[in-house]
Amino acid sequence: MHDAKDAVLNPRGPLSRDGIKYAAMLAMLLNHVAAVFLAPGTLWAQLLTDVGYFTAPVMCWFLVEGYGRTRSRRRYALRLAAFAALSELPFCLAFTEGEGLGFVGMNMIFTLLVCFCILLALDRLPPAPARAAAAALTCLTAVIPCDWGLLAPAYTLLFRWAAGSRRRTVWAFGWAAGLFFLVNWAAGGILPAIGASMGVAAAGAAILWLYSGRRAQRGRRFSQWFFYWFYPLHLLALGLARAAAL
Repeated sequence: MHDAKDAVLNPRGPLSRDGIKYAAMLAMLLNHVAAVFLAPGTLWAQLLTDVGYFTAPVMCWFLVEGYGRTRSRRRYALRLAAFAALSELPFCLAFTEGEGLGFVGMNMIFTLLVCFCILLALDRLPPAPARAAAAALTCLTAVIPCDWGLLAPAYTLLFRWAAGSRRRTVWAFGWAAGLFFLVNWAAGGILPAIGASMGVAAAGAAILWLYSGRRAQRGRRFSQWFFYWFYPLHLLALGLARAAAL
């Protein structure tokens, strides 16, 4: 058990779970607009891309939280599977380079489904098989290219480890930002890596200091389905706009 001073969330925080998710959806939209329409390396492209890095750790955090709170893990997994399938064509349409349509990897909801299966394995299997299953599922996101592959499973494991402890959550987001810094440093240099890791750090700040731990008082049903439908629909809109601009 953790004492009150070690409570993860801020009960007086100004943002509900839905409020942070809406912010994450906006950040993701800006990131995807930059990826689809802006020339890489320009100031605005880099800025909007970095802002969008807020979203993935937030999604992983709420996946772990939702896994612990849901009344039906079976229905939760089926929703993820359904929207992963629904989102794949729009995902490829949005991010295929040039004319036509090609496979560009599996979308983020598929990655979250893999992360959900990791949590399920750790929860249901004995320790040794659970670790083996988690490792195998994590490797799946590398063998089958996935959006935020390897990183999202790593974040999910970090947030599962941190559950219930503010101190561990600080460390978890610190390690998440550090890991993302190292990945981007290896790919593009120290300054882009610093900018990229700020999005992950901002996600940690939002969870630790702004999140009240509650859902919005109104529109809960609408918000629940909005977050699922927004992903494929905004990708479809971007993909159609990209195709029309060619």
